[in-house]
Amino acid sequence: MSLLLLEESNTQSYLTKRGIDTLRISALGGGVSNMVLLVETAGGRIVIKQALQRLKVKEEWLSDPKRTIRECAAIRRIAPHLPAGAVPEVVFEDEANCIYAMTAAPQGATDWKACLLRGEIEPNTAAAIARILAGMIGATWRSEDWNEQFGDQTVFGELRLDPYYLFTAKQHPDLAARFDHLIEICATRRCSLVHGDYSPKNFLVWDQQAMAIDFEVVHFGDPSFDAAFLLNHLRLKMFHRPDWAARYALCALAFWTELSSALPPEASLWFQAATIEHLGGLMLARIDGKSPAEYLADDELRDRVRQYARSLMLRPPHTIKEIFQCH
Repeated sequence: MSLLLLEESNTQSYLTKRGIDTLRISALGGGVSNMVLLVETAGGRIVIKQALQRLKVKEEWLSDPKRTIRECAAIRRIAPHLPAGAVPEVVFEDEANCIYAMTAAPQGATDWKACLLRGEIEPNTAAAIARILAGMIGATWRSEDWNEQFGDQTVFGELRLDPYYLFTAKQHPDLAARFDHLIEICATRRCSLVHGDYSPKNFLVWDQQAMAIDFEVVHFGDPSFDAAFLLNHLRLKMFHRPDWAARYALCALAFWTELSSALPPEASLWFQAATIEHLGGLMLARIDGKSPAEYLADDELRDRVRQYARSLMLRPPHTIKEIFQCH
């Protein structure tokens, strides 16, 4: 596939050809898998996104850049089912180059990961993020139509199951069967739309409101994966900043309480146990997978997290509350 590869240097000419006059262009984070640019125009601010084919990590990690187009479709379709402002609005789509543009979050919004790491730990924000997930689950629950459009889990496999579960299983052969089980239920438990990267870095927050971004691994599948993904980040931060652990725990429990109270009745029978299963695997993956948590750099700390994650997989507790108890 031959694509125009966006950079700060060529984005102005690209947008001019589309009839958009720019005032300023600056690179945003984009993580390891995307080029993301903030564009200021006379009419406001937009964000341009293009997926990378080779991700920016040490291990080789490839994925089809057409995932950008699927992401755009998911945002367009789910937006009417979520609180106002919960996802950006799509401005334009360029399928040939795997690019789309969206509205930017309000001035002053920041990603939730940055807030959490500097001690801005608000349970009300966590509850708002839970409501977005609950809205996604409820609007798409057991929908054959959504499954038909988003049932392909190829990109989810490339960007989540391979680097998180398959790669980590190779580092822990005694847990391979448990990782195989997690992979199997992701494929077979097809219940609702799944974001696939429900991480604090993918929420822009302001005034205890939240906007979800980065739907590049969206698919129809197991929604407990999203719940575990978010809770994993909060539990890891308890290891990183034990002085703030009680506040991270309050955030996690606010998220879980809000989400679990809004689940479809059928899901309430299994969702908590399924979330705990994924949580252990995801936590171990952030130590020994292809994308280790950058703020857990100390070897002794990493080993403590590793042992805790292994215990979650081998001897899972019965409730989320037990995982977020502070001693």
